[in-house]
Amino acid sequence: MTTVYGLKNCDSCRKAQNWLKRFDIPYTFVDVRDTRPTPDQFVHWQAAVGGWEKLVNKSSTTWRQLPDARKSPGSDAEWKLLLREHPALVKRPLVETDDGTVHQGFTDNGFKALFGISK
Repeated sequence: MTTVYGLKNCDSCRKAQNWLKRFDIPYTFVDVRDTRPTPDQFVHWQAAVGGWEKLVNKSSTTWRQLPDARKSPGSDAEWKLLLREHPALVKRPLVETDDGTVHQGFTDNGFKALFGISK
């Protein structure tokens, strides 16, 4: 089953969920503040999206409020710790399909391509 990771109050996450409902695609929603992803999940996601820098939303309020020293993790361990402490830093929504494909963000065309819908 497809899993959508995000925040309950995130507009993009709600749009993604509404889109999945509209096309009858079963999914599970995980609020990353309530159920924090594991360090292994963060490693998998960053590898799938092209690195830690692409996994993180640097325009978020959470990022802007971090001390400068925390904004340049020097190792995988530091990135994992930062994201465990602040899971809202992950660009949302993050969608993981049954086959392990990872997709970030929501657009109608992006989801149509991801789920093979031509309507």
